[in-house]
Amino acid sequence: MSPIYLIPPDELVFPHPNEASPDGIVGIGGDLSPERLLLAYRFGIFPWYGEGDPIIWWSPDPRLVLFPDKLKIAKSMRSYLNRDRFRWTTDQCFSEVIHRCSTSDRKGQDGTWILPEMEEAYIKLHLMGYAHSVEVWQEDQLVGGLYGLRIGDVFYGESMFTEVPNASKFGFIKWVQHLQGEGIVLIDCQQDTAHLRQFGAELISRESFLDYLRSNWMRSS
Repeated sequence: MSPIYLIPPDELVFPHPNEASPDGIVGIGGDLSPERLLLAYRFGIFPWYGEGDPIIWWSPDPRLVLFPDKLKIAKSMRSYLNRDRFRWTTDQCFSEVIHRCSTSDRKGQDGTWILPEMEEAYIKLHLMGYAHSVEVWQEDQLVGGLYGLRIGDVFYGESMFTEVPNASKFGFIKWVQHLQGEGIVLIDCQQDTAHLRQFGAELISRESFLDYLRSNWMRSS
């Protein structure tokens, strides 16, 4: 078993993602300060851990991503999109969206990784203009949504929730189409799931993913 890097709490530093363990762990420790989180995302690293655990930083290989121009829309969703059965907004209630994501029931998942300190950290990023939410409404009720970070031409998806059938799918499709119109070249999906693959998400190598991030960093710097 390869050693796990201990990230110091008083220094903004990460090992190179290529030094991650076979299951994708880059290191443990550090904090959730905005500066550390932004540094992590720029290098394809994200936090994911459970209650009572130290902060664990990940960079999976391969990585699930979605190229916006490859978005797949199922026939079952076209009636929702064509008739606008839902209404969608952005950044109207970020705190509510991330909290709903943290309390959403998920198959095969006991508890949540979106802990109170995680909510607080991403709310700070939202106030700084990096983290964004999508809200899906049925009349005046919030019934679905998602959130993530935008840095340059890359959007890093974090989590979504739904309280009525297809609400989060509707929001995700509308958001991807919106991002494509704004020139976003890549959406990071982090974990490989069948739910995201149905939209056209695909696996690429960590090295290819980091190449996109390096190009994005150069364009946005």
